[in-house]
Amino acid sequence: MATLAQAPPSDSTEEPARTEAPRGRWRRHLPPYVAISPYYILFALFGAFPVFFSFYLSFHDWDGIGSMKFVGFRQYYWLLHDSVFWHSIVNTFEIWFMSTVPMLFLALVLAFLLHSQVRYSAAWRVAYFIPNVTSMVAMTIVFGSVFAQAGLANSLLKAVGVDGIGWLTSSLGIKSAISLMVIWRWVGYNALIFLAGLQAIPNELFEAARVDGASSRQVLFRVVVPQLRPVILFAIITSTIGGLQIFTESQVLFYSDDPGTAGGPGQEGMTIVLYLWQKSFNDLQFGYGAAMGWILFALIAVFAVINWRLVSGGDRDDRRGIPLLRKGGRNGR
Repeated sequence: MATLAQAPPSDSTEEPARTEAPRGRWRRHLPPYVAISPYYILFALFGAFPVFFSFYLSFHDWDGIGSMKFVGFRQYYWLLHDSVFWHSIVNTFEIWFMSTVPMLFLALVLAFLLHSQVRYSAAWRVAYFIPNVTSMVAMTIVFGSVFAQAGLANSLLKAVGVDGIGWLTSSLGIKSAISLMVIWRWVGYNALIFLAGLQAIPNELFEAARVDGASSRQVLFRVVVPQLRPVILFAIITSTIGGLQIFTESQVLFYSDDPGTAGGPGQEGMTIVLYLWQKSFNDLQFGYGAAMGWILFALIAVFAVINWRLVSGGDRDDRRGIPLLRKGGRNGR
């Protein structure tokens, strides 16, 4: 009887509430999860699954139909001893350097000019962005006729007394033609990104620079560039990612039914992604192509880190812009 007297009171009124609370929360949160689930389902099917499957595939030999054969790291070993792959890496980096450096510089200058008080600035912004929404295939076909031996580019050079260039036959001409197409397509896009960053810079900095007697060049390199460093870093990284994945320009410009002529004469237009596509979908070596894709990913990651280290620099350099500007203004420079 004593045991019964000391027993805790029955909690019959609170127990149903403890069991129903999680259900209530689940029912309350279920509709939002269901609403956003299509995005995660599609991302899992078409985003995450291909990534993990390509990594798994890079350790197998597979023609896309038959059974897979595990080969370990042999795909990477064969790839590192493939002379065409190394040639495609050199071509890709040459084209990337020839296109990215002038493209970002032109974009920065264009953004600086658009940020000034120019007439019809809205129309100029639309005009610079039009190449970015143009079909890459159509654009490459048009540029193919422009860079032909008797095309518009050589006609303009001959008009000013310069001999024609083998845009589609020589090594330098092929890389220059592809680089010019990349610049034409992306310079306006990056200019608008820089323009958005320029509009976020306080006007007081520009006014202070003008009061100190700074010229437009000094304002550009000692006020705009330090303040735009995060935006420049973003543009460089995205341009690096895009530049190392050049495919359509080379594929359409030198398209041929013969796989041996891919990339143009001497395979000077052969890029990493074009070689990946050729091995995967022409030669049906999907494991080899997957290994190539992961090496390309590693290259992009390394260069993104290098660009970040070079461009981000230190905050001390950012803060030196205005003092150096004032010092230069006092010295009459």
